[in-house]
Amino acid sequence: MLRASLRQVSAALKEGRVTPTELCQQCLSLIKGTKFLNAYITIAEETALKQAEASEERYKRGQPLGVLDGIPIAVKDNFNTAGIETTCASNMLRGYISPYNATVVQKLLDQGAVLLGKTNLDEFAMGSGSTDGVFGPVRNPWSYSRQYKEKSVPKSHSEDKESNWVITGGSSGGSAAAVSSFTCFAALGSDTGGSTRNPAAHCGVVGLKPTYGLISRHGLIPLVNSMDVPGILTRCVDDAAVVLGSLAGHDPKDSTTIQDNFKPFELPNLTDVSKLSIGIPKEYHVPGLSGEILALWSKAADLFQNAGAKVVEVTLPHTRYSIVCYHVLCTAEVASNMARFDGLEYGHRSDMNESTESMYAATRREGFNDVVRGRILSGSYFLLKQNYEKYFVKAQKVRRLIANDFVKVFRSGVDVLLTPTTLSDAAPYKEFIKEDNRTRSAQNDILTQAANMAGLPAINVPTALSERGLPVGLQFIGRSFQEQQLLTVAKWFEKQVQFPMIQLEEVKGHDRDVFQHKKSASFS
Repeated sequence: MLRASLRQVSAALKEGRVTPTELCQQCLSLIKGTKFLNAYITIAEETALKQAEASEERYKRGQPLGVLDGIPIAVKDNFNTAGIETTCASNMLRGYISPYNATVVQKLLDQGAVLLGKTNLDEFAMGSGSTDGVFGPVRNPWSYSRQYKEKSVPKSHSEDKESNWVITGGSSGGSAAAVSSFTCFAALGSDTGGSTRNPAAHCGVVGLKPTYGLISRHGLIPLVNSMDVPGILTRCVDDAAVVLGSLAGHDPKDSTTIQDNFKPFELPNLTDVSKLSIGIPKEYHVPGLSGEILALWSKAADLFQNAGAKVVEVTLPHTRYSIVCYHVLCTAEVASNMARFDGLEYGHRSDMNESTESMYAATRREGFNDVVRGRILSGSYFLLKQNYEKYFVKAQKVRRLIANDFVKVFRSGVDVLLTPTTLSDAAPYKEFIKEDNRTRSAQNDILTQAANMAGLPAINVPTALSERGLPVGLQFIGRSFQEQQLLTVAKWFEKQVQFPMIQLEEVKGHDRDVFQHKKSASFS
């Protein structure tokens, strides 16, 4: 049952083949059994079981709240949750409990979803590997799959197989790992430059970044206000559509959301793609793109063409500047957003009391890791009076040109763009951490951040296994607020490629805490 789709589970709950409590207990048991993945920071066992019991009573009365009633979900730990710790994987917020739920969390609870807990991430979502949070790195479930183990051969007898595990991608790696390992049926991530799609590609799950403004950001601890969106991670495209239908729509607490109510939709089973025009942006042939991904991208284009779709090469000329532009704008907004963590109102406060200024400095030094402090410094530099016009304003102008490139392509008749999601499959952790966070993020965001700059919807669809037996995904980018068309195309593609299900092997010897930090998947 844990491998079923949302609608299949919903039907089973209605028919009494399984109860919400049984489902919740199965997920909690699996979370404990896969604790070594470090996918969760906090597990709300008591709260989840109470929610499951309440759902069970509704089913007994024949009054479920919707498709999600009784279904276990997880939430990235940068969304506020009333009564459950929200840490952003940072010492700055360790122990912080919000007095309110983020709008998206509240909407899920209003639909009867069972919140299992909060998932791991890079500190304040600043990273692309889920390796830089204070609670330790997240392990990719595919590291323990039969598919990977059959292809992965240690270079020497002295090399411990345990050291061969691969990253999840980030920054929503905990959510991606949770969905991939069947510990929940869906999870919330956040996406500022690819933080939902990147780990989705590496973990073999669907990762949807909706149009900016379609889903409320209220209660999502901000990184880059003009680009942040809540993301959705599921095991199939249909499930992403179900969750989207529960979350989308106007929120009076977020002025950037659409004014109209959103009408949920069911995805049709598309059989004829002959009326579709699929764009292949030539600028996505970037340095560092693996030959394996390039070949897969080409095969996917051929798949559409052979099915009758029109496949055309398009150009997005300003995309070549997007990663630099993204860095300037991202760090500038980070510097502004992180200013609120000063030790006065909430979060960590240093014991230093010589002066207000010394308390501020000590609080931020103790609360933030090097990555966060580095981005604050970069952003502050770009916002200096003498640099503001030269960097920040110029980057804003280039961002407009990048967005206009997409508008022109879609106005030319293209329905959806097809691109790679990542440069390669997931890197081994020991290789990934050899480079600094800034370099890694620039490499891993290069194919995804342009959609955030333009505010467009984009989705990762698991496509194939690499030669190493690891997941590889491709990205579809759609027109603003045309999620139904985007997801319909993605569903057709998903059906054609028939991505294999992960074959997780039983892992022994993980009873110890494999991460040397003070907290790992604590139960509330």
